[in-house]
Amino acid sequence: MEARQVDRLPSEQGWQFEPKWDGFRCLLFRAGSRAELAGKSGKSLARFFPEILSLVERLEPENFALDGELIVEANGALFFDALQMRLHPAASRIKRLSLETPATVILFDALAINGNTLLQSPLVDRRKALESFYRKNAEEPLLRLSPFTRDVTIAGDWLKASGGAIDGVVAKRVDGPYEPGKRSMFKVKRLRTADCVVGGFRYLERERLVGSLLLGLYNERGELDHVGFTSAIAAQNRGELTKLLEDLVEPPGFTGKAPGGPSRWATKKSTAWEPVRPVLVVEVQYDHITANRFRHGTKLIRWRPDKSPRQCTFDQLPVRGSPDFGALFPSA
Repeated sequence: MEARQVDRLPSEQGWQFEPKWDGFRCLLFRAGSRAELAGKSGKSLARFFPEILSLVERLEPENFALDGELIVEANGALFFDALQMRLHPAASRIKRLSLETPATVILFDALAINGNTLLQSPLVDRRKALESFYRKNAEEPLLRLSPFTRDVTIAGDWLKASGGAIDGVVAKRVDGPYEPGKRSMFKVKRLRTADCVVGGFRYLERERLVGSLLLGLYNERGELDHVGFTSAIAAQNRGELTKLLEDLVEPPGFTGKAPGGPSRWATKKSTAWEPVRPVLVVEVQYDHITANRFRHGTKLIRWRPDKSPRQCTFDQLPVRGSPDFGALFPSA
């Protein structure tokens, strides 16, 4: 079941709110001696998280289908980069990381338990079944049960504190069934803005028009680090913007961390980029930061000709977004 992004939390009665965790969505299946982990795309995650596969193989009862989130936690914070490092072809590396930085699975819904299909059951009943399942397996250190609230004020506090362990808040109808493939849930994220320097750009794949702007912030050493991109450029503006940027092409663009190539999971993306003189400043909207980078593409809000590029530093970004991970689990 998917979530549709909305601007605000629903305030009427009949909603359950849960933290939106900063991890990998994962379905957990067990049928006797067979176990499987399925990612959001439907592809198996089992080989990348052997410690979680082993966990699923020993959970009771022997037949279930559960919905949850894979996370890596340390010192009260979640580390999305540590999850991404697992998506590697070398089994030896995966095994080493599974011991050094083991993942945890946070359960938040139940599709079937002990042969009883729960898809048509209302959320309030699925949650009771999930809590009963968790109590039987609560001694497992790699297993957690997601907290929830039906108080929109508490959910609002979670949303205000999002940006670290919490990626936002998810809202589900208390009387709603589990609907695979449908966007029956709502998700709300706290959106922030930052002023960034344009340190380079990429062309569209098949046209010599700007496709995306590469964004930078100055670090404490005075170097311009690449922090993300925005491709939210109106089609009618691409021609004029391309000419402006081409007139500014000048290496190196970024004097600190520079843009890398595409990941092994997105090999069709072009690695080529053009450096420009760091004189242009844009204000962008973003939702999450990981390792001093915008997790997702940002939204271009406006150009800032009134702002000096040297004013665009990491001081704009929140140092700590959300409460410690452990604080959200008072019984842990």
